[in-house]
Amino acid sequence: MQDPKLIRNICIIAHVDHGKTTLVDFLLKQAGTFKQHQAVADRVMDSMDLERERGITILAKNTSVRVGDTKVNIVDTPGHADFGGEVERIMGMVDGALLLVDAAEGPLPQTRFVLRKALSQGHKIILVINKVDRPDARIDEVVNAAFDLFVELGATDEQADFPIIYACAREGWCTKNSEDVPGLISGELKGSLQPLFDEVLKVIPAPKVAEGTDFQMLVSNLSYSDYVGRLSIGRVLSGAVKKNQRIIRRGVDAAGNSANENFTVTQLYTYEGLKQAEVTELSAGDIGVIAGTELAEIGDTFVGNESLAPLPRIQVEKPTLAMIFSVNTSPLSGKEGEAIQSRKLRDRLLREVRQNVALRLEETQFNDQFRVLGRGELQLAILIEQMRRENFEFMVGKPTVLYKSGENGERLEPMERAVLDLPQTATGDVTQMFQSRKGILTRFEGGSGHGSNRVRMEIDIPTRGLLGTRSRFLTLTRGEGLFSTQFLGYGPHKGDIPHRTSGSLIADRSGDTVEYGLLGLEDRGILFIGPGVPVYEGMIIGEHNKDNDINVNPCREKKLTNIRAAHAEFLVTLSGIRKLTLEQSLEWIDEDEWIEVTPKSIRLRKKVLQQNLRSVKREDRIQ
Repeated sequence: MQDPKLIRNICIIAHVDHGKTTLVDFLLKQAGTFKQHQAVADRVMDSMDLERERGITILAKNTSVRVGDTKVNIVDTPGHADFGGEVERIMGMVDGALLLVDAAEGPLPQTRFVLRKALSQGHKIILVINKVDRPDARIDEVVNAAFDLFVELGATDEQADFPIIYACAREGWCTKNSEDVPGLISGELKGSLQPLFDEVLKVIPAPKVAEGTDFQMLVSNLSYSDYVGRLSIGRVLSGAVKKNQRIIRRGVDAAGNSANENFTVTQLYTYEGLKQAEVTELSAGDIGVIAGTELAEIGDTFVGNESLAPLPRIQVEKPTLAMIFSVNTSPLSGKEGEAIQSRKLRDRLLREVRQNVALRLEETQFNDQFRVLGRGELQLAILIEQMRRENFEFMVGKPTVLYKSGENGERLEPMERAVLDLPQTATGDVTQMFQSRKGILTRFEGGSGHGSNRVRMEIDIPTRGLLGTRSRFLTLTRGEGLFSTQFLGYGPHKGDIPHRTSGSLIADRSGDTVEYGLLGLEDRGILFIGPGVPVYEGMIIGEHNKDNDINVNPCREKKLTNIRAAHAEFLVTLSGIRKLTLEQSLEWIDEDEWIEVTPKSIRLRKKVLQQNLRSVKREDRIQ
């Protein structure tokens, strides 16, 4: 059994792209987790393909390192606000946190969110100022801003007296003395992450073990093994559990009533480096994995005997967005992937909701449509992308925000604060875009400290106004802008926000598109597809340059005659096609349209395919 005094449980929290996963890489390497000949990929904790492609952490993951005789369990957490549910549920597993802050950008909205969660749990914090080698680093200002943030969030005197580490996670060194930073950057001094290891052992307390010897564990995460089934991950709060022992799961059923299950522990694992090591016993204070029940859900309590009551279930902030998922009903259904039935779609969404406490699932009045509630556009887009890669075909509707009613019956809507860091030359265009979406500029900083040509803006804006702004923001700033958001709460409804004012170009028949037919449509608007693409009646092929829809024939071929003129056979090509990504499609569609998602394609279509059953006038079709 592991002595609880020789265990430390910590999480690494930070804003997106401040270096959490890179720091974990070097903590593992310098703790001797990998063998000398072992090839190790960068960002080894980002195990999902989507995480590697997007450069962000989506799921919280566990690992551990050995520092002398002490085992340090580490949880790497996401930095994006849409995946805040991952952060909230693992806070109960740890006793302290490493807070990473970029030496140039300073504390950002997600820094505030994750720090508030850690402080509310009473955790001790070690502040790590990362990327101190950046040429625009402003270390002293960032330290002061971090201290102000601690005070603002109500940190106790003990929490506000935090140690500070200056680090360059990419190079694998850190120091407690800011005067050593120039020497470490230049290479005159040699550094490692040993000061950080020492500080963790000194500052982070050993896990508190509840009095009593009976086993008790709160399930904070789930995983799956092809060999032993569902894996329940959590921290053992008291007692110990052995392999083949009979224990009780205290959970809830679909109606929210308490449900108990007796089961036998078939396997026990603990974390050793990146691997799960099989053990015969788990003791209090350690983070471990239990196999034996297929019904476990996040928030359940495992207990050793019937006299122990369940622990309070994990609570997360409520969703702000909703989206309809539907069975694919298009004429091309089943051609590029698996055309799933409503039962299979429901089972897949239920599985996602069980593993992600920030998502919820609701039934609708239609048997083949389901409403998924989530935190933000990116979270829902990631779910769609994951299902695509599992070879599913389905349809999704336009994201809608979740409204509330105030005390006097007034309509309230979710509000967010967007923090923008961008080149000064793009300020006018970006400000105009956000003001047109009911955004209010609350703070503007520029000049020294951010580089002479960069500014930082804070804009309070309805969640409705944020839908689809990320891609436009990157276009306006030529890819140089940084965009992050923080949920503020509910505020008065801000009125109508202008959406797309143009109509759609809609195919009026099935077939394959022909270049000749598309050339005749270029004057009508912007095309989304090129020649040789299968289409069907009701499928959207472009954006009309007027406010009404128009049914067109993109399959029209040139009439053949037996007369030819040499000067008439010149080459004519399409001038340009706008291919929409999934995120751009979610922002573009209206309430009467679907996005058809397959493993190979993303198509736009009308909910009503037959042209004689739908109106082309905007006021008739948008209710």
